[in-house]
Amino acid sequence: MMSNPRAFLEQLFHAAVRAADPYEAILHHLPQPPKGRTVVIGAGKAASQMAQAFERAWPHPFEGLVVTRHGPIAACERTKVLQSAHPVPDEAGLIAAQALMDHLTGLTADDLVIALISGGGSALLPAPPDGFGLADEIALNEALLASGAPISAMNVVRKHFSRIKGGRLAALAHPARVISLVVSDVPGDNPAFVASGPTVPDESDAEEALRVIRDYRIDLPDRMIESIKNAAAPRPGDTVFAGNEVHVIASARVSLEAAKALAQHNGVHPLILSDSIEGEARDVGRMHAAIARQFAGNSDFTKPMVLLSGGETTVTISGGRYGKGGRNTELLLSAALDLQGVSGITALSADTDGIDGSEDNAGAFCDAETVTRIRANGGDARAFLAGHDAWSAFSSAGDLFVPGPTGTNVNDFRAFLLE
Repeated sequence: MMSNPRAFLEQLFHAAVRAADPYEAILHHLPQPPKGRTVVIGAGKAASQMAQAFERAWPHPFEGLVVTRHGPIAACERTKVLQSAHPVPDEAGLIAAQALMDHLTGLTADDLVIALISGGGSALLPAPPDGFGLADEIALNEALLASGAPISAMNVVRKHFSRIKGGRLAALAHPARVISLVVSDVPGDNPAFVASGPTVPDESDAEEALRVIRDYRIDLPDRMIESIKNAAAPRPGDTVFAGNEVHVIASARVSLEAAKALAQHNGVHPLILSDSIEGEARDVGRMHAAIARQFAGNSDFTKPMVLLSGGETTVTISGGRYGKGGRNTELLLSAALDLQGVSGITALSADTDGIDGSEDNAGAFCDAETVTRIRANGGDARAFLAGHDAWSAFSSAGDLFVPGPTGTNVNDFRAFLLE
């Protein structure tokens, strides 16, 4: 048996995070400096780290402004860093979104815009249509988060209720050329879905946004529905995007491959299940537990082995009541219920940005005794799961994983170690 399976899983997590290091990724995608000005913009959970990396890599003059969430940020010397709220937008976000739009005024065809985009930008850049305010943006965001819709579907709706998303920020820069460097946190790595694509348009239209609202029974006011119905997002073939470039510079797949390589180096057989798993967190948790039990009980597979996966699950809030937690802790609590008493399996599920939900943990660990530890401290794991309060469950068991903010975001990381 491995002496410290949790330490090993933590090593895999950090290997995955290192593979998404902004400096190395940006360094390999830098363009030639333009004749005119270089203007840097950015938005997302990794915006300050990406800006810091860009400053190291770019020796030429530039003017930079990026938006990231409240909390610790990477120190930048030449880039102004604004902060706003995630996952629920705030007034600072309205100010920051307007500042980004103002930052792109008066550009010419000789100028270059470099956009540093990472996950989380949807909430960080609230810019509702004319006639709507912050309260409307918050109401939409909360309704989407509670709907259980996948991130790609949520972002279709978001970009049809915005003055900045869906390529609109890049359109403001015209006729300057825009190069978008994207750290992907979405299954499939479609850059138009990351942060709702402020600089990357896609083919979705208002009818698709309305279909998402209908299919996931998202309850929105009539005036908001009417605004979305009449929204006209710019299309990829629009001339304002001619000459622009988009590069996905880091993703879940690259990070999982790094974890796989480290596992092999340590004599553990790795298997990547998928880098794009979506669905209800508790259902995905049960699925992972079932796969882990199947592999653990089959002598045809070499042990020790580790099952790796990525993607972004969702949590549908039932009854309008919920406790503390996030999709990773909810997924793992569901798995823990199905793994109780099954020896030789240790699991980690964590968000690669270092924060799962609104607390300070990235995720949690579980093993055969997790549910027993919760019970020993007076808790009921099933009741915690039913109340969307997985953080409290793992906190009572001493199983939270708290690495701190990582400075990148390539979606969720899951590793099930089978000894």
